[in-house]
This record gives sequence, C-alpha cells and structure tokens, in this order.
Amino acid sequence: MKVAFLVAPEGVEQVELTDPWQAVRDAGGTPRLVSTKPGRIQAFDHLDKADTFEVDQVVKDATVEEYDALVLPGGVANPDFLRLDKAAVAFAKGFFDAGKPVAAICHAPWTLVEADVVRGRTLTSWPSLRTDITNAGGTWVDEQVKVCTGGPNALITSRKPDDLKAFREAFLEEFAKTTKGSAR
Repeated sequence: MKVAFLVAPEGVEQVELTDPWQAVRDAGGTPRLVSTKPGRIQAFDHLDKADTFEVDQVVKDATVEEYDALVLPGGVANPDFLRLDKAAVAFAKGFFDAGKPVAAICHAPWTLVEADVVRGRTLTSWPSLRTDITNAGGTWVDEQVKVCTGGPNALITSRKPDDLKAFREAFLEEFAKTTKGSAR
C-alpha cells in the first residue's frame, strides 16, 4: 500500500500528518510526502511552528496511478494553500476519478470543496467548514469519523486531532479493502 500525503509547504497540523503517517507504516504501507514545492515543509502545532519534514515528491510530478490512496492532513493554512494550487487540486480530484480512497481530517476538506468532489457525499470536518461543504453540495455531519461510500470511492473524514484514533482505524480498513489482491 503506497499512500500519498498531500500537504502545502507550510501550515499542516503536525499530529494530523505524523499520526496517520505512522499508522500507514505500522500497517506495512509506504507513506510518501507530496507537496507543491520541493525541499522541506513546515508543520505546525496549532499556530506555533513545529517540526519540518522532507518532501518526497512535488505534486506536479506525481500521478494518481503510482498511489493506492490519499491522505489529506488538516491545519487551517495547509488546505487553504493547497486549494489555490491547480496541480494539488487536480491530484486530489484524480483519486476520486480513479475510484481510490481518500482520507481527510479537520480543515482538509477545503481542498476537496475546491476539487468539486463533495457534491452528493456525506462527510465531517472542523465545524467551520460546514457551510462550505453544504454550499458545495455535500452533506455535513458532526461525527468523530464518517466513511462515505456513496460515490466513486471511499471518502473517510474526521473533525479534529481528538478523532485521530477513529480516523486511522477507519481509513486503514478502507485502504486495505482497495489494496487486497494488489500486486504491491
């Protein structure tokens, strides 16, 4: 299982990157950090700078075909930067077009709103995205984790860092379903 973690060069909530990343590794998968620029990304602990992480691949050079699934960590600034980058938005949308699972937490669904892939889907997020999701044609619910299979792919969403345990369990289960029988 090869999983893309799409983040902006700055603004990702560190625990929403590192916790799911470790879960993918613990499950025997290969996480890869994909960003809009090469080098290192700056993670945050809410509004305070945290650690930096090396980018594995620039999104303009990445293809959906080389990955089994996508994780979109949150942080307020991270998805706001991503939704302004055409290559990042197209990359995220490509997972829906290919029927591959996507997991998004906290503010990350902003990128999905921009990609126009929440229409007809039920998802959760940080509460301030409720109106954006609803206006984009999605149904917003206030749940710890929501798995929506009413579309071309599985969409796994959670609200906040406190939901990480349920988020990891749900996305690992969905990712395993799509990679069963895979040659990877």
